Amino acid sequence: MSGSVYQQIPAPALVADGILLLHALIVAFVIVGQLLFMIGGWRGWDWVRRFWLRLTHLGLIAYVTLQAWLGELCPLTVWEHELRRVAGQSPHGQAFLEYWLGRLIYYDLPAWVFLLAYTVFALLVLVTWWWIPPYRRGSV
Repeated sequence: MSGSVYQQIPAPALVADGILLLHALIVAFVIVGQLLFMIGGWRGWDWVRRFWLRLTHLGLIAYVTLQAWLGELCPLTVWEHELRRVAGQSPHGQAFLEYWLGRLIYYDLPAWVFLLAYTVFALLVLVTWWWIPPYRRGSV
């Protein structure tokens, strides 16, 4: 397929798009997962108590919150931006995927806003861990 839009995009830009997509999926897992864990705990859904799922969720938000407290950027953001630079693109380009996913996960706010939001969300995850404790295999 000559003339395909993907043939016109340099390889680093495609990898950057993949990283952006992965980043958006992780954000969705953390946010939507938390909502589903709380609803599922209230409704008695067994799957919300799966230990490894909950531990992965807790680990992700703990990592994000720790990075915010240390003043560090997410490595996925750093890698994506570097790949876009190598590809000759701006960090927040205007291609369809970049535009919409970027609008969903990137906000131009002071660092303290993110620190506060991540910390409050991490505390909510910890409260949910206590309120709806996960089961280890064989403990059900």
